Amino acid sequence: MKVILAEKPSVARDLASFLKASSRRDGYLEGGGYQVTWAFGHLVELVEPGDYDPALKRWTLDSLPFIPDNFELRVRGDDGAKKQFAIIKRLFRAADSIICATDAGREGELIFRYILTLARCGDKPAQRLWLSSLTPSAIGAAFRSIRPLADYDDLYAAAKCRSQADWVVGLNATRNYTVRYRSKGGSDIASPSRKGSKQTKQGLLWSLGRVQTPVLAMIVRRDDEIRTFRPEPFFELSTKYRETIFRFTGDRFQQQSEADALMKQAEKNPLQIKKVNRRAEKSLPPQLYDLTELQRDMNRRYGISAADTLAAAQSLYEAKCITYPRTDSRYLTRDMRKDIPGVFQKLSHFKPQEISRLDLSSLRFSSRIINDAKVADHHAIIPTGASPSSLHDRTGKVYEAIVTRFIAAFYPDCEKELTVVDAAAGKVPFRARGVRVVVAGWTALYPRKPKREESGEQQTLPAFELGERGPHEPFVKAGETSPPKHFTENTLLGAMDTAGKLVDEEELREALKEKGLGTPATRAATIETLLRRNYIERAKKNLLATDLGRYLVAIVRDRNLTSPELTGEWEAKLKQIEAGRLSADLFMQEIAEYTREIVQSSDADSLDHEVYGPCPRCGQPIIAGKRAFGCSGWKAGCDFVLEPSYRGQDLSMRQIRELLQFGVTRNPLEVNVQQPFLLGLATSGTLMEIPVPQGNEQSQGGARKKKPAKRKASSKSAPANRDRAQPSSAKASNAGKVSASGAKSSSDLGDCPLCGSPVTETPKAYSCSRWRDGCSLTIWKTIAGKRITASMARKLLRDGETAKLKGFRSKAGKRFDAKLKLAAGKVEFEF
Repeated sequence: MKVILAEKPSVARDLASFLKASSRRDGYLEGGGYQVTWAFGHLVELVEPGDYDPALKRWTLDSLPFIPDNFELRVRGDDGAKKQFAIIKRLFRAADSIICATDAGREGELIFRYILTLARCGDKPAQRLWLSSLTPSAIGAAFRSIRPLADYDDLYAAAKCRSQADWVVGLNATRNYTVRYRSKGGSDIASPSRKGSKQTKQGLLWSLGRVQTPVLAMIVRRDDEIRTFRPEPFFELSTKYRETIFRFTGDRFQQQSEADALMKQAEKNPLQIKKVNRRAEKSLPPQLYDLTELQRDMNRRYGISAADTLAAAQSLYEAKCITYPRTDSRYLTRDMRKDIPGVFQKLSHFKPQEISRLDLSSLRFSSRIINDAKVADHHAIIPTGASPSSLHDRTGKVYEAIVTRFIAAFYPDCEKELTVVDAAAGKVPFRARGVRVVVAGWTALYPRKPKREESGEQQTLPAFELGERGPHEPFVKAGETSPPKHFTENTLLGAMDTAGKLVDEEELREALKEKGLGTPATRAATIETLLRRNYIERAKKNLLATDLGRYLVAIVRDRNLTSPELTGEWEAKLKQIEAGRLSADLFMQEIAEYTREIVQSSDADSLDHEVYGPCPRCGQPIIAGKRAFGCSGWKAGCDFVLEPSYRGQDLSMRQIRELLQFGVTRNPLEVNVQQPFLLGLATSGTLMEIPVPQGNEQSQGGARKKKPAKRKASSKSAPANRDRAQPSSAKASNAGKVSASGAKSSSDLGDCPLCGSPVTETPKAYSCSRWRDGCSLTIWKTIAGKRITASMARKLLRDGETAKLKGFRSKAGKRFDAKLKLAAGKVEFEF
């Protein structure tokens, strides 16, 4: 007997259908010499510290850092997980061989190996089924190329390192900062606790993680840049000639008088055309989607969140409409060339006009489409050609985007004519630019809404003759510098993809992807975790840091813990482990040493009392003046000055040094009996206030978050979380079930048997709160004509079945009585 383990029930059903394993059993399907069973995502997880030593259930600084010599595993805590693991374990132990059919990637490998390890079946013959699509042909191809499980040992090593590193860093950093900076509640000031002190008060849980904290820090720093930005005025000189806007070729003016003087000089002379240069330009078709680019594009165009885009793509994948979505490649392999024309033929009913313009017998397979070297686990996301049964709202938008991008990649280039016209009014030089589309090419698939022509390159230029001259209308336009833009999910995903570096160049982005924060599969969950923990919030398309998030970043003195570059380096090392080029033991030794530094740096007073600190603007040393502290580079033009008082309150020399060396004071200030705040120093040199939390921001019904000016208030409160970072979406969902004290709380209805998340009531059903992440649990409020009450749903979730209920009606109109039973998350009748 061969036992196949899939990651989800839906995938197991597809595999069983292909294998003709049609006999339904409790927790698996059987037939043809196969038993096909399934996990519910991360069914097995690393145990908690208290499982190693009961004394570690108590959070103290004396117990840190805690780094197990050998990491142990346990089944996830919900009853559904325990029952399914028991079934898998029984099947594995009776099997002649085992086949891993979890998602083909790092996390899928981890799910299978952890289950295999805990079931103690690691010595069984095992193979790996590598699926990039769930169509019958793709499943057949995967079975024909099935490989020994040992071929993927390096992939498992990388997955295990990621899991253990996140556990170690998240647990120790979270406990360290929670014990030191836990608020006592109410309006008491949060202050550091001494090492070894007994912390008995409950309050805020400061959750930190290897990936989530650098991402939060990026958002906080961007918001602080915007908060402290001071616009500077400027003036631009332009002129209008033959309905075309020409711009002065020199720099902007800081003073209007200078711009006006040059304008008057230009007015005295006609504008003469000095040079007309026309050149052809080509705009290449867009590359195929990887997951990050798909998420960015959907957020940019429709405002759809990364998590919702992933959920929609996952549902399309399970419906066999697209290939595997959790990919970081934008290329296809050479052996796929023969299959592409057939995919286009199947899609012809969906996009007949667009596909009819392609010659399917001679498609253009450029190096931007085919590149075997840039396809590791999975190729780019493309449609399979299968027709979706129905497309609703965001799922329809995601499918439309994937199909259109697939077609666009094979379309001709967009050909443009760029015209640059140089002119002068006397000795004042001007230049006009214009672009004319000659051949629309791929851009025909993305029609733009007509916009009012502006004075930039989009203007259409008339035919200018060399040497022509005539009257013109010079004018001065006033403006001011703009602050950076708030992060949206689009731009944040881009920054995470490139380790915090915002770049536009395609080649540089591709190189930096090796050092991105997290993986395409986990980035949406990271953003959702920060939202759920109340560290950031959504404001339309923007992602803004809350005061809670700002305070957390302020108290983290270890800058490596907030460094996108360091986390990116770790991700690059995980990929080296995956490729067999780096020892997993060496990586974990580095993580252990880093974790010790987190705790030790919190104990040490790293303030340098011999100097004041560097200038936040230019980095030169700060010197003391008669009345204030200033930059030693003042002769070179740096005018930074730090006054020794703030809002009438004198600052100590220690506070001055803390501001200059750390960017924030260690202890709060209290001015005019207002809410205490930490004083921060932005890179612009501006002082800013960071409110100290009052202690009840994470409790249900706690105080409303205090927002900076001009922000819309929100009454949402964040659920408390586990004491460690939980990178997978399944674990992240469980985080909301544990309070700061470690005690479980439950929803009014109960917990989802599939993933353990709370079940919530919607207008038409009782559904898992993780439905956006793809959890399918749904108990409809009306089943076979009978109204299902909340108490019935509660019992169904608690006991797995209801008492016998009366009043059901069949499709033929006949009444019947039956129990409702939950089987693998599906509601069934039991007679």
